[in-house]
Amino acid sequence: MLDVHALQPGDLNRLAPSEKDALLLQMFNHIGEQSRTLQAHQEQIEQRDKALKFKDAKIEKITFELQRLKRWQFSAHSERMTADQRQLFEDTLVEDRESLQAELDALLGDKPDTNRPARDRRTPRREALPAHLRRVEHHHEPEDTTCGCGRPMVRIGEDVSERLDIVPAEFFAHRHIRGKWACKCCEKLVQEPVDPQIIDNGIPTASLLAYLLASRFVDHLPYYRIEKINARSGVHTPRSTLAAWSGRAGAALTPLYEALRKFALSCPVLHIDETPVRMLDPGAGKTKKAYVWGYARSAFDSQPCVVYEFCVGRGAKYPVEFLKGWDGTFVCDDYKVYETVAKIGMRKEAGCGAHARRKFDELNSPVGTEAIRRLERIYRIERAIASLSSERRLEVRKLLTQKRWDALHEWLELERRRVADGSATARALDYSLKRWKALSEFLEDGDVAFDNNHLENQIRPWAVGRKGWLFAGSEIAGQRAAMVMSLVQSAKLNGHDPWAYLRDVLERLPTHLNSCIDELLPHRWQPAK
Repeated sequence: MLDVHALQPGDLNRLAPSEKDALLLQMFNHIGEQSRTLQAHQEQIEQRDKALKFKDAKIEKITFELQRLKRWQFSAHSERMTADQRQLFEDTLVEDRESLQAELDALLGDKPDTNRPARDRRTPRREALPAHLRRVEHHHEPEDTTCGCGRPMVRIGEDVSERLDIVPAEFFAHRHIRGKWACKCCEKLVQEPVDPQIIDNGIPTASLLAYLLASRFVDHLPYYRIEKINARSGVHTPRSTLAAWSGRAGAALTPLYEALRKFALSCPVLHIDETPVRMLDPGAGKTKKAYVWGYARSAFDSQPCVVYEFCVGRGAKYPVEFLKGWDGTFVCDDYKVYETVAKIGMRKEAGCGAHARRKFDELNSPVGTEAIRRLERIYRIERAIASLSSERRLEVRKLLTQKRWDALHEWLELERRRVADGSATARALDYSLKRWKALSEFLEDGDVAFDNNHLENQIRPWAVGRKGWLFAGSEIAGQRAAMVMSLVQSAKLNGHDPWAYLRDVLERLPTHLNSCIDELLPHRWQPAK
């Protein structure tokens, strides 16, 4: 092959025709290779530009949210609230600010944030951990204390930091002592690095954060009660500090929640329901109604999970957006919104037999008694086949349930012709007859449950929670609660202790690869050895 770079002026005239052709072909190949390289570089530049634009847009959004929270904190709107409302709002404000700041720090990385507000001089300094706490010392020394020059290093001091930890009914402090080793000859210093934590500059361990989240979202305790409980152990943890810790921990769990949501939508059968909660409206000085939507994998699924989403409304746009890209069968009640959801893609709507039964249970009449008796026969079969495989369950339904179901339908139509329009009995009968196609869907798919009780049982913790904390402080706080409760309820469904699960996950998250985040989902989680 001719060396193009070695050719001198006039050499081209001395080349043979075959050599000229080879040279020309070589130049064309070189030009083509350079064009492909330039195109690849251009594509990389375009991809990086898109990524930077997306990142800048997200940073701008989070920065705006932080500034908006600050304006709300010091504006006249906050004065319209009662003392209790203002206290809860301030707790939520700390949570939201820390959660957003954690997201902003993750996006910025090592890049300084010029928009971050300066530290408030009124913020009290962190108090030293109480002296009466049991200390568990962890010594961190370099494996090799011999300098590169061959001389032994001399221990010249140590750094001591303490983190607050907890076991049930006992607080204690982990004392981390990292020795400093230096070589006087080389002026070299060696010291073990600090292990990454969810809150690097704070004192709570993963175990304490798990205890806080479990108290808040499993036991449904407001922060002022948790503060009093901790005070009984001689540890002062202001509610604002607890809120800040909770906000940071909630932000760290966001990737795990997104992975759980993706896993839930991988099931072809879902249970869907919603329940109202109150949300604080600082501008009006009162609360307004919001909703928590629940989505659970099939009641017969071997890997159960439930995912909650906090929404400010009850319209169709919320489940439509959540279920975007999903096709399958969903079990629900007769709320009209689900008709819109069912019209998208290849989806089927399955009715809830428990709702139909409740209509007759409210009648307290011979018709209601007979309907309940007939439905009970079907429930007995369902309880007996609950542990069977999907295929075997469907076979039994076709063999035993189908004829009883058809007989029930004939009886309902006969009774409907006997009662007057507008009566309570007519309304109960109409409910089942109008929903008959959806109610019959369980006879076509062995993975479809006869009712929606599976998810209604997972919605109950929200009913208990709103009696304890009364209302969510903001939309961000509501969604954070939905994320944590999705994880703890899914952990409970898989037989795990929520506190043990959260503690292990929060310990591993700072160093866990995002590509392996599925390993920490409740159905796959194995405690670290």
